Amino acid sequence: MKSLTSRDIAMFIGLVALVILTGMIQSWNVALGIVNMGLISAIMALGVNMQWGYAGLFNVGVMGFVALGGLGAVIVSMPPVGEAWSAGGGRIVAALAIGAAVIAAAVLVWSRMGKGTLRAVLMIALLVAGFFVYRAVFDPAVAAVEAVNPAISGNLGGLNFFPSAANTADFWVLVSWPVGAVLAAGAAWLVGKTALGLRSDYLAIATLGIAEIIIAMMKNEDWLARGVKNVIGVPRPVPYEISLQNDPGFVERVNGFGVDPVTASSIAVKLCYTGLFLAVLLGLLWLAQSALASPWGRMMRAIRDNEVSAEAMGKDVKGRHLQIFILGSAVCGLAGAMMTTLDGQLTPASYQPLRFTFLVWVMVIVGGSGNNFGAVLGGFLIWYLWVMVEPLGQLLIGGITAGMTDGYWLKEHLLESAAHMRLLTMGLILLLVLRFSPRGLIPER
Repeated sequence: MKSLTSRDIAMFIGLVALVILTGMIQSWNVALGIVNMGLISAIMALGVNMQWGYAGLFNVGVMGFVALGGLGAVIVSMPPVGEAWSAGGGRIVAALAIGAAVIAAAVLVWSRMGKGTLRAVLMIALLVAGFFVYRAVFDPAVAAVEAVNPAISGNLGGLNFFPSAANTADFWVLVSWPVGAVLAAGAAWLVGKTALGLRSDYLAIATLGIAEIIIAMMKNEDWLARGVKNVIGVPRPVPYEISLQNDPGFVERVNGFGVDPVTASSIAVKLCYTGLFLAVLLGLLWLAQSALASPWGRMMRAIRDNEVSAEAMGKDVKGRHLQIFILGSAVCGLAGAMMTTLDGQLTPASYQPLRFTFLVWVMVIVGGSGNNFGAVLGGFLIWYLWVMVEPLGQLLIGGITAGMTDGYWLKEHLLESAAHMRLLTMGLILLLVLRFSPRGLIPER
């Protein structure tokens, strides 16, 4: 693997300059907000690049794994709701255990018995009976849990049995990040065992459908994470602004620089997040680069380029596909847990599989499929444009229509269309890159 060229480094420097310019002209809070989500976007793009750039797997279910990562963050970092557990928590766990036992028994029957009518009858009887027993235990327990203070809880809560005091950093939330990755990896294993044998276009349809199922489940199972009522107040691993504003030492230091403590506290919190996210991104980038330069990485690219030849050489193509699918999904789940922590809430309705999966894919394609540095560059650049294009588009349309008479149909039409500048710009950038640099800004080498 070749190192970054001077052109590649210049593009990263240009991106940093754009962020600095945004901070100087608009606001450092806005600039750092873009940086933090840009870091998370870069991690998502890195996960998709592992699947597509390394192995050629067309995964359109990215948002499903991101949502599972966010769910993992909530389950680990939020405190448990004691009253809900008393009302039906134990019965929900028992119902889930019954469901798992029924599935395990069905698999055992399928694998141990020979083909024939008896096996089919036993399978159907076992699954039908198990379903009714499961629902008989599960439904009353869920109703009891969701009836507990539904306005503020109505769910089981999480596993943070010793939460920190209000408005203080809680480092336990950092444990939820790898747990979110593991949760996404587990779902990817289940998906991969059933869907990875499909051709690329059918795999895309299957993964998109599975992502919709995951998000629909999160929206409707209130006992798990409050559904569309959302989980708010997710703990932070960094200080709270109000705590910094009440700290005399912090106030004295920022006043010495002539900075308002309210603004300084917001910037300080964002800088703390930037440090955490940057450390995670650099660690993942180092691991991804090391893996890509190893014999394993060369094997993955050989499988991507010609599966038939790789299989003829004795490579386990399906096994390697499953492996990279799990790894990429785990990285997306990690990014989802980080995003939920940054937002401080879990909002399942905001996970729109088709729309935001398209955005992540644009990041990978524009940055350079198969190149980890390209995925990082694409993640930052596309997110920056996604945030900044809309206000800049409104400013541009406002300037174009400034000389037009108020009420003129063309002026009204252009002003109404300014909100769509985001999608127009994404499509235009994608077309330009595919025309003039079809392998991306930093192509695979």
